[in-house]
Amino acid sequence: MKIPTTLKHKPVIVSENYENVDGRYAYNSDSKGLSLGLAQWNDRGKVEISAKVWRHTGEKWSRQSEELPLHRVLDLAILVCRAQLYFQEAYRFENFYDKDKPVIDRIGLQGDAMTVSICTDNEKIDEDIKLFHQVLNEDGELIGERLRILSRLLKEMGY
Repeated sequence: MKIPTTLKHKPVIVSENYENVDGRYAYNSDSKGLSLGLAQWNDRGKVEISAKVWRHTGEKWSRQSEELPLHRVLDLAILVCRAQLYFQEAYRFENFYDKDKPVIDRIGLQGDAMTVSICTDNEKIDEDIKLFHQVLNEDGELIGERLRILSRLLKEMGY
């Protein structure tokens, strides 16, 4: 399925077969494509690049398609990596976290830091964190494959 090029987001780099590799939803996904392009919220004279997940209902392009600035895509990747690293050692804590110290890390970005922590405001955190850990383990192969590719590409780029 071809990603539309007549909408406000202007695709430049595309993956039009994303539904075939969309993790556990592969070959049965409403996420039909990914694109990097010119953001739909661009103002005159101010251009940003965004990433977009193109979702299709089977009949039309979905309003649930998501567009994110590239730095947010990378921030999400950082968050995923930090969560993966955390859960490698989380078994040491009862309920997979230290209730007295819910902050996992502070990752320096742009002169400040992104705080990564357990969401203790979640009333069902003890149940939800166990389910989260279980799914991370079940999806370990899918996530690990993508992290290895990301690592390889970052090394090729000199990072």
